[in-house]
Amino acid sequence: MTFTLYPAVDIRGGNAVRLERGRADAETVYDADPVAVAERFVAEGASWLHVVDLDAAFEGEPRNRHLIADIVEATGVDVQASGGIRSMADLDAAIGYGASRVVIGTMALEEPAFVAAAVAEHGDRVAVGLDADGETLRARGWTADAGDLFDALRRFTLMGVARFVFTDIARDGMLSGPNTERLAEVAEGTTARVTASGGVASLDDLRALAATHERVDAAIVGKALYAGRFTLPEALAAAAGGAA
Repeated sequence: MTFTLYPAVDIRGGNAVRLERGRADAETVYDADPVAVAERFVAEGASWLHVVDLDAAFEGEPRNRHLIADIVEATGVDVQASGGIRSMADLDAAIGYGASRVVIGTMALEEPAFVAAAVAEHGDRVAVGLDADGETLRARGWTADAGDLFDALRRFTLMGVARFVFTDIARDGMLSGPNTERLAEVAEGTTARVTASGGVASLDDLRALAATHERVDAAIVGKALYAGRFTLPEALAAAAGGAA
């Protein structure tokens, strides 16, 4: 199985930023040019990027859509776009500017029928983001409870969702290690592929993720890269089973 790493480019106010546990008031600005950040990741070997419009996620305003389009054009690699997909028009716009995959979060939890329509229209280019605090899902930038993790997992699997992006909120941006036990439970609860998000702090964490479950075949890495815990080439080697 090939294990894919997605370096994260989270955009807020036009800057590349990272948050702690998704909190808007716990932001670190890493670069004023998200496109340059994306280009650096690709130059270092990334074949996918995970790009999030945080303004859209928090406020429903897709203020950074042009930057995501610029990243697609500048890098030429596959981009997984996330943040503020609230309508079919938003989804169509993301695919229209070149996103290879689009993650639906809040709308999936609040309007599950939207997911069925999205999958019918765009197939495996649609993923569902499941952001959980324990077994409780959170929506609207993690500010609202949104039901049970495993109930949603079963429901969306039956709809034909091909991929879930699972985030353990307690670990996100904290450099505290991933929750591989919960990830394995999520993978066992679906026939879809699962992308892990949140908590990666070391190369050993990446090796552990790659060995978690056959359906956990990807991970999003953000703060550890920005904080210099390891380089992207080192991370790619570790995820592929190579030496540190």
